[in-house]
Amino acid sequence: MLPIPAEELNGSGTLGPYWTFYRAVVAEQLSRWLPAAPATVLDLSGGRGRWSGQLARAGHRVIEVLDFRRVADPQSRLRAVDGQPWLREADAPGHEAGEVRQVRADDLSFLPDESVDAVVAEERAMSIELMAESVMSDVARVLRPGGRALVCVDSLVLGMAILAEQGQWQHLRQTGEVMLVPWPDGSITRCFSSAQLRELVMGAGLEVEWVRPRTVLSPSTVDHVLGSGTRALNWLVRTELEAHPDDDDTVGIHLVASARKV
Repeated sequence: MLPIPAEELNGSGTLGPYWTFYRAVVAEQLSRWLPAAPATVLDLSGGRGRWSGQLARAGHRVIEVLDFRRVADPQSRLRAVDGQPWLREADAPGHEAGEVRQVRADDLSFLPDESVDAVVAEERAMSIELMAESVMSDVARVLRPGGRALVCVDSLVLGMAILAEQGQWQHLRQTGEVMLVPWPDGSITRCFSSAQLRELVMGAGLEVEWVRPRTVLSPSTVDHVLGSGTRALNWLVRTELEAHPDDDDTVGIHLVASARKV
């Protein structure tokens, strides 16, 4: 059975304490991961998350791509949300540290080579984008040497659990292949083992720093501990992040990878 009920996986169900804990883990992990000095950060989380605001508050210049790979009109593949058109290559306008510039685009062609210091792909962005290899190649292109990428995907454990709930037993043996899983809402997600996530990153020419589950604590454990006192959330988050179960893809609904361009 699923470690979390299917209707809860978008964070809108009744497991409020668990998702509070989950988002706190993401925020703290992102805070620890970000460059110490002000940098240009590309956010590919698709506007579904809250992470661009955190990046800007940390003093970084943020380019947040909305509707990534989802723009239907080929004549409108690149447009700024504020009505000011983005220019390409050397004409691309800069912006100040602590500012979020939102762009609607279905690819990264508006960015020149080696133009950003970091890329954040939260909110399962590389699982929702089924052609993840193409996206990662673009990520590697726009990263400056020494730049880093943080990528979150659905885990193979989650995909197998969803298939089991759907009675799709014939697909559960295909763990060595690309696993595409239909969700109850009709969408398709691509699920990864830790080895497959490493292959995705290395195939784009990036060096893997680490791969680990986003969380290993169960909702029941989180709910029990959070009920014990007001300091419990910070303690839980520290416990989660300091465990460092690298390359353990037998637990957790999501995997996270950190990579560097060398």
